[in-house]
Amino acid sequence: SRNRRLLLGSSDTNKKESQLLAAIKSRRAAAALFACVALAWLVFDIATKAYFNSGAFSVGQNIAGPFLGLFEFLLVHNTGAAWGMFGNATFGLGIFSVLMCVAIAALFAYLSKDISFPETVGIALVFAGGIGNAIDRFALGYVVDFINLSFMDFPVFNIADIGVTCGIVIFLLFFFLHGHADEAASSWLSAVLMEAASTAERSIPEITPGKIFLTIWM
Repeated sequence: SRNRRLLLGSSDTNKKESQLLAAIKSRRAAAALFACVALAWLVFDIATKAYFNSGAFSVGQNIAGPFLGLFEFLLVHNTGAAWGMFGNATFGLGIFSVLMCVAIAALFAYLSKDISFPETVGIALVFAGGIGNAIDRFALGYVVDFINLSFMDFPVFNIADIGVTCGIVIFLLFFFLHGHADEAASSWLSAVLMEAASTAERSIPEITPGKIFLTIWM
């Protein structure tokens, strides 16, 4: 009957409105978590760099450690990327870091309606790490590194690098476990990363796809 159709139509409308409201709340909650984690990690990164680069320590100085034979604090000014790659290409690397952070923010926006708590934390850590090192490159002309592994030959790194590395592991692990690795999402992510890599290669000829991972943050 006509009344029944009206009731069904009203029910469908209410259901759609509820779903829309739920999606908006989910996006807002994810955005709030992303902002809090990214801001906290960025502040932590900036504070530690400011302490070690305050002028109280000289470049190359062993400040403390090694601790349990694992790591020591050693101040280094890095004008390139890891293992001395792209030396004195600080500005170009800074631009590339910003481009990657824009891509990361776009990925978050794309997934935010159905993103899990660990995925949000992971992608926020990557974003904060990229921004932290980009700030160094633009403001100082180098990245402040101060954590040196004592038991192996590895580039000196900082809090931003830890955020990026751990964030990538957390995000990718839960990205696939959560079922976001559908064809559309994977293709979209690949396209964004390839475009960023292509832009970087035009800006810094020495960059190759195999070096992209190290270029972003170290």
